[in-house]
Amino acid sequence: MNEHPPRNLGLDLVRVTEAAALVAGRWMGLGEREKASQDADAAMCKALNTLDMDGRIVIGEEGRLGTHSPLDTGQRVGTGDGPEMDVIVDPIDGRDLLVRGHPDVISVAAVAPRGSVWAPAPAIYIDKIVVDREVADALVPECLDAPAAWTLALVARAKGKPVRDLIVFVLSRPRHEDLIREIRAAGARTMLRTDGEVVGALMAASPHGGADVMMGIGGVPEGVLAACAAKAMGGGMLGRLFPQSVEEQEAVRAAGLDTRQILTCSELVSSNE
Repeated sequence: MNEHPPRNLGLDLVRVTEAAALVAGRWMGLGEREKASQDADAAMCKALNTLDMDGRIVIGEEGRLGTHSPLDTGQRVGTGDGPEMDVIVDPIDGRDLLVRGHPDVISVAAVAPRGSVWAPAPAIYIDKIVVDREVADALVPECLDAPAAWTLALVARAKGKPVRDLIVFVLSRPRHEDLIREIRAAGARTMLRTDGEVVGALMAASPHGGADVMMGIGGVPEGVLAACAAKAMGGGMLGRLFPQSVEEQEAVRAAGLDTRQILTCSELVSSNE
């Protein structure tokens, strides 16, 4: 028989991210953030449209960039022949790092059965904690409200190491100044990056990823991608909407979203099987 083996959607997604990464890499160090984003978006969309699925972008690029792209929320991707899927993408996780010529920039794509991905439009920001499988069962909702020292003591106990040996990934942003001081006061080390939230989540969710925990407020798209990573690797995550402006707060309230609700990675990306 000359039948071809069945396609593997996971492997196909590797090619999708590869297509975006190759195009984005041409803009490395050139300072052209928007042009890099536009080209990477177009390349990823073109690659997604070769996949045998009926895909729908559930959290689009317009939320990140303020402009429209082929990967806007609601856009259909794929050939239309295949399973119905929710699609979340970030063609360039770490745009500012890319255009300044720094490493550790990645392209990310995730898919899940239709209707299983939490998409809290019009929310922009989410507070989150990400850990690996060693700590996942010890993570409790109180971690999002407790002082950093309390949460880090919990993580250290689950990992069987002193707090002073913990490495905490945090985005270096003004909104995290108090959090960074708390982490250092507790005796833990900070791994500060200006960009690259999904990279940070992957590091924290991987048993030997280089970070013991990721903490702080970041974008909703990156938060959902972090949940995909944590769930796929058996790690743990807690997330809660955390508006950063009066306008966002009002939009979130008008949409009926609850900023008090704390969700796990399995709730952010649920299974409908």
